[in-house]
Amino acid sequence: MSKVLVLGGSGKVGSVAVRTLAGLPEFESIVIGDLDLAGARKVASSAGKKVSAVKVDARSPQSLQKAIRGADIVLNCTGPFYLFAAPILKAVIRAKVNYVDICDDVDATLEILKMDAAAKKAGITCLIGMGSSPGVTNLLARFAAETLLEETESIDIYHAHGGEPEEGEGVIAHRFHCMSIEVPQFIDDELKYVRFLSPEGLALQEEVDFHLLGAGIRVYPYPHPEQITLPRHLKVRRVTNKGTVLPAEYYDLILKMVELGLHRKEPIRVKGKTVSLYDFSIAYILKERERILKETRFGSQKGCVKVVATGRKDGKPRKYIFSMASQSQALGEGTGIPAAFGVVLMSRGKITEKGVLPPEACVNPLEFISLINEVVKPGKDGKSFEGLIIDSVDENGKVERTVM
Repeated sequence: MSKVLVLGGSGKVGSVAVRTLAGLPEFESIVIGDLDLAGARKVASSAGKKVSAVKVDARSPQSLQKAIRGADIVLNCTGPFYLFAAPILKAVIRAKVNYVDICDDVDATLEILKMDAAAKKAGITCLIGMGSSPGVTNLLARFAAETLLEETESIDIYHAHGGEPEEGEGVIAHRFHCMSIEVPQFIDDELKYVRFLSPEGLALQEEVDFHLLGAGIRVYPYPHPEQITLPRHLKVRRVTNKGTVLPAEYYDLILKMVELGLHRKEPIRVKGKTVSLYDFSIAYILKERERILKETRFGSQKGCVKVVATGRKDGKPRKYIFSMASQSQALGEGTGIPAAFGVVLMSRGKITEKGVLPPEACVNPLEFISLINEVVKPGKDGKSFEGLIIDSVDENGKVERTVM
């Protein structure tokens, strides 16, 4: 029986992870650690008797150390990760407690990978990026490269989601960050960086068909960590990552705000008053989001992650297309459930390597996939999650579909 501390457990992603873990018998207690104590208590009261809440300030090493004490595993869902991933991981290593996070910021990932030696010295496992992208995408890439293909040429990752009941400042701040920094793409055996709004970045945009979501959805280069970590662990010549948020009108609005520089935090003077462009932009985007969702008749939340692996099998070209999609789930479930799976596998002794490790370095893809039927039960939960869909495309374009 394990005790789990879920940092940021009152958020959209963390609350899903909490409820997923609370439904499994192997966890003695789940503690939500959050700055928003009222929100944490609300989630705890709805998640079951073994879930409790404590106030934790991720900016305070003392607050973190107090919360971590006594935990067997820490699950970190506190964003934005470019601010909080490193200090939280430092506290966890100091406490010598096993760790899982959903860090999807490439700059933060590079920083915490440098703590690998410290984690090994502490004798702990730190599984990072265990969400949707990164997370599920990494494991599907490894599954294709190790099990399905004899030679792997490329791994192209795509993701789209939208329509969540609510969005907060942290989500918008993450998108501002993604659109403002250099985006890594591993192309022709070389890691290249492009700016989101540069000619090179614009040239990488693509229209992609997503299962359940629709055809011709425009995706953009994303600064997620797979392009950094997958080439370190798999023999592959190309790894790209592209995504978007739906509806397109909403994502275009955020992009235009960044293009105009309205995402910056420097204050400006307007008619004798100090105004924060950043605070204005967040409030304006969230207000306009409601209008756009209503006018486009977007409907309920939905999302899809897609991984396309190309290479050779039996000496012939072969492509595998993996899709995990839902018309009733999106960011929260798509990220929170895989994060919980990481905790489950760690608790069951299925992840034993020490250090700071991305999913493809320490998680068995088949063990992860087996949890889908055990925990999520595709087609049996009253939702439109259809499980893992694998399309195998041969050299003649013939498609064979498998649903797991």
